[in-house]
Amino acid sequence: MSNAASIVAVVLVSIASLAVGAFGLRLSRTMSDFYVASRGVGPVLNASAISGEYLSAASFLGVAGLILARGVDMLWLPVGWTAGYLLLLVFVAAPLRRSGAYTLPDFAQLRLESVVARRASSLLVVAIGLLYLIPQFQGAGLTLRTLTGAPSWVGQLAVAVVVCLNVLPGGMRSVTLVQAFHYWLKLLALLTPLFFLLGALGGRSGDPDVGAVFVADWVEPLRGDHALYLTYSLVLATFFGTMGLPHVVVRFYTNRDGRAARRATLAVLVLLSGFYLLPVLYGVIGRYVASDLVAAGRADSVVLELPSRLFDGPVAEGLTALLAAGAFAAFLSTSTGLVVSVAGVVSQDLVRWGAGHRQGIRTFRLSTVAVVAVSLLLTIVSAGVPVAHAVELTFAVAASTFCPMLLLGIWWRGLTARGAIAGMVVGGGLSMGAVVSTTFGIATGGWFGVVMTQPAAVSVPLSFATMVLVSVATRASAPEHVARTMVRLHAPEHIDLNRGSFHPERWYRRASAPVSPVSPVSPVTHVNQSSAANGATTEGTDSGTQHTAYDSGDTTARRSQPTARRD
Repeated sequence: MSNAASIVAVVLVSIASLAVGAFGLRLSRTMSDFYVASRGVGPVLNASAISGEYLSAASFLGVAGLILARGVDMLWLPVGWTAGYLLLLVFVAAPLRRSGAYTLPDFAQLRLESVVARRASSLLVVAIGLLYLIPQFQGAGLTLRTLTGAPSWVGQLAVAVVVCLNVLPGGMRSVTLVQAFHYWLKLLALLTPLFFLLGALGGRSGDPDVGAVFVADWVEPLRGDHALYLTYSLVLATFFGTMGLPHVVVRFYTNRDGRAARRATLAVLVLLSGFYLLPVLYGVIGRYVASDLVAAGRADSVVLELPSRLFDGPVAEGLTALLAAGAFAAFLSTSTGLVVSVAGVVSQDLVRWGAGHRQGIRTFRLSTVAVVAVSLLLTIVSAGVPVAHAVELTFAVAASTFCPMLLLGIWWRGLTARGAIAGMVVGGGLSMGAVVSTTFGIATGGWFGVVMTQPAAVSVPLSFATMVLVSVATRASAPEHVARTMVRLHAPEHIDLNRGSFHPERWYRRASAPVSPVSPVSPVTHVNQSSAANGATTEGTDSGTQHTAYDSGDTTARRSQPTARRD
């Protein structure tokens, strides 16, 4: 039976993923291993891992479903999701790596020198990560329901269990190897059946069945109501949202240096460009032979159902099983990356149970279980939003919050903590409102409803404008060491300069330790620059006193210890 073959394929993918992750466990020994794989991932391996993580349920199933249902306008999805990495390559990749951060909140603290900005970024990372996990679990439930008729919660629970087993032992070190394996599996899973489908389609005679939707509406762009706004909003969300996704950004911290980050990003562009041709072709083939799925509300399942529409017997069973394996790999790879990025932020900033290496890893693992459990609960209570559209909305949130903070923080020294927080509140509030209204089925009408469907065209410019205007108005509160931070972000690593000494692991240890309210925090001891990734920052949060020890690697001089503001 096709069901049996597909189930075997899903089980084999899960076992293979766990086996690859177990190999990574042998290499995971420190907190740096868990968070950023000790910044030792080469460009080729990292590019494969980034691509494997990025190609989610929306890419494997959702793009083909939207092409089937809505036609040429949806081509902007694969174009935008790929072009987002071009912007990353040009503006963000190398400076992010040079920052020495583990997470987006780490970057916010380094650049803005504000604990409040760090906390706001932490909350946004959790929100975006949970929103992105919902469609991954939805896709898993859809896949197993399509293949076996089992309830949706079975597939969702299966993905949750495998993700936990992958992340808990080795963190980012294990996940990197698993995601690289998943990319090549997904590429093979889509490419192999496509040759069979194209051959079978070429041998068919007669006119294709194009379904109830007029061909003109499918092949001509900008034909629907408010189509121009919706298209430009989608373009903004996909182009700018990529650089604001926490699970994407965290992968750039795993590169050896800024040059390696750029090389990895360039390789990602090549890998994604080749992959995204495939789901588009599946959507076009589905338009010819499976257009009834649109009326039935099952467009997202077109990739899985095409083999049975063109073949019978063992060929259909084998091709369906291969596609099922690729789909399950898509859910696993993206979910593991999201869980690592969100659990890292939760364990560092939102939950602090003890200090030190062992306690930090224990907190990371407990946070992993909590993140997966909450995501499952949200998936169960959310409405049946199409997988790709749910991801579009998440991109809109990322584009309206972290993208402006990163671009302005890296390239404009005038950005202040108050400006960044205000912009993230404005952009995030509007885009999150759109996500909530759509995900939970809250009906809205008129232009307001259109904006809630695609908020990026409004929320992204508002976020940028708010950050700039508030920063100009509060220029007196600009970060004290912004000049040194900009040197750290933009100067190549081989140039011997004073880059400060921020290091997130020391922030975590200091933040986890109790601080006396009557005595200042003692400065950290000298840090070997080569082993500490440009130094460390330590801050005490209990007493309201934060001290940052800046060390350029020169043992003859000690910089002053500025106080980070609580804007």
